[in-house]
Amino acid sequence: VQLQASGGGLVQAGGSLRLSCAASGRTFRRSVMAWFRQAPGKEREFVAAISWSGGRTYGSDSVKGRFTISRDNAKNTVYLQMNSLKPEDTAVYYCAATSAVAVSTTSSDFDYWGQGTQVTVSS
Repeated sequence: VQLQASGGGLVQAGGSLRLSCAASGRTFRRSVMAWFRQAPGKEREFVAAISWSGGRTYGSDSVKGRFTISRDNAKNTVYLQMNSLKPEDTAVYYCAATSAVAVSTTSSDFDYWGQGTQVTVSS
């Protein structure tokens, strides 16, 4: 699976962005997908994950109620809708995929990674 993330940019606090992650490869539809982020000087952290069917989603406490992960298997794409953005959401956002059956929130469980897209939220 090859992943290409896009949709990042500069936005004011309170604004919204939608990230997309386009995947190639026949195994996408059976892959658990997730978004992670990494801010300067910090470790990569889990943001949200979604099961292969889209029926189950998970989000970190810091983004619950503000971010929504979804996927369109017909388009081989996973999305991260980010609303009510805060300056502390500023980071490089990465999409990731794993063929594991269970949804994971641990970065080491993911086999494939996109190149990252920068999200900057100004105050």
